[in-house]
Amino acid sequence: MGFSVPGWASFSATLATSKGVSVPKGYLAVYVGEKMRRFMIPITYLSQPSFQELLSQAEEEFGYDHPTGGLTIPCREDKFLSLTSQLNRV
Repeated sequence: MGFSVPGWASFSATLATSKGVSVPKGYLAVYVGEKMRRFMIPITYLSQPSFQELLSQAEEEFGYDHPTGGLTIPCREDKFLSLTSQLNRV
């Protein structure tokens, strides 16, 4: 089962080139792909069914113990960028 946060709706993924970059209000840092690149995504993505599927996969693979200390999304970076670009159009 995924995470559902009522009242949130849409956003854009931004690559954070340094793990020391703070996360702006309204965004969430996630780690994606083999290289565990850090992206900041709008929290509104959390209510989107396609993003909730990624959260379900993360829960199945990592439970609540993420190796990076942050939310790790278990998918390829190109797939993640494709999904987030679609969510930007919502």
